[in-house]
Amino acid sequence: MTELNQYNQLVGAPVPEWQGVQILPRVPLAGHYCRLELLDADRHSQQLFEAYQLAPDERDWTWLVAQRPDTPQAAWHWVQGKVADPTLTPYAVIEQKSGEAAGLVCFMRMDTANGTVEIGHVTWSPRMKNTVLGTEAVWLLLGAAFEQGYRRVEWKCDSLNAASRNAALRLGFTFEGLLRQMMVRKGRNRDSEWFSIIDAEWPQRNAALRGWLAPENFDAQGRQKQPLSAFHAR
Repeated sequence: MTELNQYNQLVGAPVPEWQGVQILPRVPLAGHYCRLELLDADRHSQQLFEAYQLAPDERDWTWLVAQRPDTPQAAWHWVQGKVADPTLTPYAVIEQKSGEAAGLVCFMRMDTANGTVEIGHVTWSPRMKNTVLGTEAVWLLLGAAFEQGYRRVEWKCDSLNAASRNAALRLGFTFEGLLRQMMVRKGRNRDSEWFSIIDAEWPQRNAALRGWLAPENFDAQGRQKQPLSAFHAR
């Protein structure tokens, strides 16, 4: 919404009660299919190394900053780099069934004055593909942010990373635009696409995600009965 000020200029809607938000607490988050544990190199790096090695090649890492770690030691240093980065709140995605780490994800670019945070460093292993784990992991992060009063959660990806773009749209993020020549990644130009969910949208997105994730939406083989798009349409 917009309104006219005393100079007959269009200005944004007032947010009279806004006082900013607190830094998101560094706490574990639990779901039905997975839980998010604060990332720990000693506890999670070996399991992550093994999970990532299930892929026959490195195509899932094409658009990421890092290369796939090729040894357990390299995996430890890669994980520890995220743990030690003060700008990140990194999580290991733990499969509830096995109790093992199957991927990692981070809160990043936390702006408490304006109530925005980004979900990034999304690095799923083959064990998460075609499962509910990735969807539930992102739903847990979205819920944690909006429950703490954040106004906006962001997602960005390489404009050529179709899988990440499609995941954002499927989850209910809104495409906001293309930032051209935003960075050089692995010696190549990267244009970035930006997406967001804002607090006014969260109740509907939350209901859709909760409906899709409900156990009754899956058969005995773990196959979905209805796609997430069906719940967004309600």
